Amino acid sequence: MEILDVLTGMAKTGRLGPVFGGADWSDVTAALGEPWDVGTTSRSGERPELFAYGDLELSVCRCGKVSLVCLQTWRGTVELPPSLAGGNGTFPAGLKHTDVVSALDGAGCSWAPHPPLTFGDQCSLVVVPSGANFTFELPEGEEPVLDVMSLPGDGHDCSARTTDRDDRRGAPAASVPVSVPAPEGGPNGLGAALRRPVARCPVSRRSSPGGRG
Repeated sequence: MEILDVLTGMAKTGRLGPVFGGADWSDVTAALGEPWDVGTTSRSGERPELFAYGDLELSVCRCGKVSLVCLQTWRGTVELPPSLAGGNGTFPAGLKHTDVVSALDGAGCSWAPHPPLTFGDQCSLVVVPSGANFTFELPEGEEPVLDVMSLPGDGHDCSARTTDRDDRRGAPAASVPVSVPAPEGGPNGLGAALRRPVARCPVSRRSSPGGRG
């Protein structure tokens, strides 16, 4: 399996194996094991809520539902759990806009430009009807290169209580996909703020300390 097969499959189905917006976090960990890296957006840093399996990064709501799925592709390689991607789970990055669009067309995925995330040094497209988003960097004088692919959340209105902090200290906290620091560590160098917070992909981007380059 090639990385473009992984991406088009996600765009077409809105999921990658057990991972999708609205999935139960317990089902994800049952299938993939414990996350390779952990971060948080809470000021106290008491509870984890951002999780990574290599370049597959998830935001998890305090109710235990996956609220956002991102696959980072800006690093030198793309690393995924082998059980999801086959082989050793490692793929070359540097995916060009024309290759991504060609793969989407070949898979029968209708797509359109996505103006809300097209500005400055980036452009974006959205796949219909899954809502999968592809955001590209625009290197000067070069073809756009894929930075990140994301799947939309399920839009649930979480009513989980937040007053029982002490009783639920080990549960995932509310997901707040904004540009905030997160602890460094693990194979993915999960860390600093998003380079483009408007892309709403919550974990590490180019500015992550220790991230693979």
